[in-house]
Amino acid sequence: MIQVAPSLLSANFADLRTDVELLNRSEASMLHLDIMDGVFVPNISFGFPVIKAVRKYSQKPLDAHLMIVNPQNYVGAVRDCGVEMMNVHYEACTHLNRTVQAIKAAGMKAAVTLNPSTPVAMLEDIVADVDMVLLMSVNPGFGGQSFLPVALKKVRQLRDLIARSGSSALIQVDGGVNLETGRQLADAGADILVAGNYVFSAPDPLAAIHDLHVL
Repeated sequence: MIQVAPSLLSANFADLRTDVELLNRSEASMLHLDIMDGVFVPNISFGFPVIKAVRKYSQKPLDAHLMIVNPQNYVGAVRDCGVEMMNVHYEACTHLNRTVQAIKAAGMKAAVTLNPSTPVAMLEDIVADVDMVLLMSVNPGFGGQSFLPVALKKVRQLRDLIARSGSSALIQVDGGVNLETGRQLADAGADILVAGNYVFSAPDPLAAIHDLHVL
């Protein structure tokens, strides 16, 4: 079955506790937190106070996707928020190995994200050291974008790279995920689907998560 990581970027921030408690009752494997700084991506979302508030009520692991410059400067702060998985962009890390090592030394799982135009081959020397790779299937910065089909090719390429390297990294995909694109990604070899609008705009978010989970 496919793991589902609902993105809180699409949740109701006026009543975030209610949405987090709804997800506690769902088949979601983790909560995806999109942290944006308005520099690395052209948007600002939320920061550490919101993460701490979510941690207080969430019974699910937190997957923090840092779409920010210099993410290595915030490893300790992310850990102190109770995050289980810290996810940094390849494009934002000058010394990626050092950042991955720091995340693991802080007691978190380490993940690396690739933008749509960044080749999978760039991960050849790091994929064995990470717990997860996130492939963006939209350009990061905003929710509600259309799925980029190039992601399907990249999932297959990454699945091959993981097999050749002996890595145990999971493949996560974020952007434009719905039942149709989710099925295509699952067939291509994805392990985890991030879904924002598809979940939170659904008449029944629990059913939407279930439908992705059983793909």
